[in-house]
Amino acid sequence: MNKLKCLLLSGLLVAMPACMKGQQTSDKDLSKPRVIITCDPELDDLNSLIRFLLFSTDFRVEGLIYASSRFHWKGDGLGTRQFIPGREYDSNGLKLGPQESWRWDPNERFIDDAVDAYTEAYPNLKVHDASYPTPEYMKSKVRWGNVEFDGDFSKDTPGSELIKKVLLDDEPGLVYVNAWGGGSTIARALKSIEEIYSKSPQWKEIREKIIKKTILCLSGDQDDTYAKYVGPFWPELRQQEMGGMIVGLAYNCQARASKENAVFYTPEWMEKNILSKGAFGKLQRVWGDGKQMVKGDVYDFFGLSGYTVDELKKMGYVVWTPILQPKNSFLAEGDTYCFLNYIGNGLRGGEDLTYGGWCGCKTELPDSIKDKDRMTIMKYRLEHNTLPDFTAPVMNGLAARFLWSSTSDYSKANHYPIIKGACDIVATPGEKLKLKYTVTDPDKEDKLTVKWWQYMSGPFKEKVQVDDPTSANTTFTVPATVKSGDQIHLVLEATDNGAPQLNMYHRVIITVK
Repeated sequence: MNKLKCLLLSGLLVAMPACMKGQQTSDKDLSKPRVIITCDPELDDLNSLIRFLLFSTDFRVEGLIYASSRFHWKGDGLGTRQFIPGREYDSNGLKLGPQESWRWDPNERFIDDAVDAYTEAYPNLKVHDASYPTPEYMKSKVRWGNVEFDGDFSKDTPGSELIKKVLLDDEPGLVYVNAWGGGSTIARALKSIEEIYSKSPQWKEIREKIIKKTILCLSGDQDDTYAKYVGPFWPELRQQEMGGMIVGLAYNCQARASKENAVFYTPEWMEKNILSKGAFGKLQRVWGDGKQMVKGDVYDFFGLSGYTVDELKKMGYVVWTPILQPKNSFLAEGDTYCFLNYIGNGLRGGEDLTYGGWCGCKTELPDSIKDKDRMTIMKYRLEHNTLPDFTAPVMNGLAARFLWSSTSDYSKANHYPIIKGACDIVATPGEKLKLKYTVTDPDKEDKLTVKWWQYMSGPFKEKVQVDDPTSANTTFTVPATVKSGDQIHLVLEATDNGAPQLNMYHRVIITVK
């Protein structure tokens, strides 16, 4: 969504059209974040891809690309073997030696399967939101990337060429390049650009253009290509971070869920809201579903049910998540974090890395932490960025989209509240602002509740509060202690009483001049 400006003049709020979740009407709507997905066939990548497609109303989908990683790679089909010490085939008691491929189904087509499910669901989806991209558009964005070997980016592929084309184009908007698996396809695109232009007069301009428009959304460095190439040769590329994120979507997130959130991971909730809902419900991976990524995969025991950890080990499985969950429990969406912040929920997380959204925000790290490992850095951010618990909105939003995908009757599903009003206000210290907003719901029978709260974003950390936090029309006095350039982020949240319950937000940024 666009960042729209408003100005407070002589005590009157003069606003341009409100920033809100609008009615997009084309696959190429320029108001949406541009997103490229690269992913390997790990089962949680599939689940994240399902969510991504169901929320594709909120993105300009630029690529859906097959990728490899240290956990999954295809091989070249010529008998060529690869061995990297310490990889899965050389750890956890396994000493399997060089491999021709690793945990890759010869007939792998998980992205195509997900797009096929989208195609089947599309007639229902567009009833609930006309801005869903067409199936033909989605299919046109599927490519094969650098999948042959772990960390190999030695040659161009259709996937790397697509990424290269997007990074070099002149279309407006940031490009969020997601690596849910390894980064080799992304590395190849950047390497190809370097090889073509680094000796040319326009290299400086091209490099600056790519650095300015590209945001990397990395689910770790799963094939070492960031450490070996992207980081050293493109150190200026910005990365999305997850400071303060609370929502649990990784493997065994049930073990860390609060009492209030535990319900979202149960078999009962999954069966009611996900597994019973059409083509996507049939595709979703859950505990004990009888499926396996690759036949004989010793690391994929998740499809089995009724066994203990010891029994699974005796069967030859490497049980790397020792807490086993009941059949049909939530399994994982380990890469959903990469795109949660730029879903169009009104938090405006896609506008600026420091704004944050459902999965936290970018924060400056002290020198003592910057060079630590990824888990230490994530722990530091969690401890120093306390955010609301967005688990219920994140999971209820998924349930709503699954329902959309399986019913053509608009009246039998719930839809998001709508908030209209100013997005950005310029004010002075001590000034009293009138905050006036319109909150409605497309489902006329739904009742709405609203509340104001502060999203702690950027350097301003003083706690503030509007005069009436339960009213869409209230007043707010800018603290006299603020400095010129400070920003105060207030959020108006609307919640309906539909099933599943849905939330919409409206972030108001007050900039002090």
